[in-house]
Amino acid sequence: MESAGSDVVPEIEPIPMAIKILVAGGFGVGKTTLVGSVSEITPLRTEEVMTEASLGVDDLAGVEDKHTTTVALDFGRITIDDSLMLYLFGTPGQDRFWFMWDELCEGALGSVVLADTRRLESCFPAVDYFERRNIPFMVAVNQFDGICPYGEEEVRDALDLIPEVPIVLADVRERASSKQVLVELVQHVMARRAAARGPRRN
Repeated sequence: MESAGSDVVPEIEPIPMAIKILVAGGFGVGKTTLVGSVSEITPLRTEEVMTEASLGVDDLAGVEDKHTTTVALDFGRITIDDSLMLYLFGTPGQDRFWFMWDELCEGALGSVVLADTRRLESCFPAVDYFERRNIPFMVAVNQFDGICPYGEEEVRDALDLIPEVPIVLADVRERASSKQVLVELVQHVMARRAAARGPRRN
């Protein structure tokens, strides 16, 4: 038994680093679903039932069965390992809520841009937003119905992405798939920062 004056220091649990990640994309591409599928806490959602006020304002082409919409943000959290915790912020997809993006982007490490190949044009504004602000991002093609009719290079050409921007296929209804998307984003950002620093000197 240790004496009261012992110099033994109790083990301290490491505190994981917290990183802010955005989940962006067009209306109805699966942002709320991704945050919900991977979050280890009950996600904060600001979904509201769509009303007649959205008629003629929100483009429902391809998502005619959608009855709710995110009006502010989605928020979730996932612990990757003992040293890394991600805070997820899902952005609203409709044009009329884009004024919130600047605040949501404050302090973000990077972003996942979700794409739906049935209406790929819906993610153009998100891609343009992050390119103009030099915020690292990757594109995750959400495989609705478990299929994706286009290959990576076809998607890259359609979005006019540079080769350095990663493109992955994902099913954001599945936790493992959503987690892998987030891991790949973090790896992409780390590689980009390492390249910007240049080779290490001895």
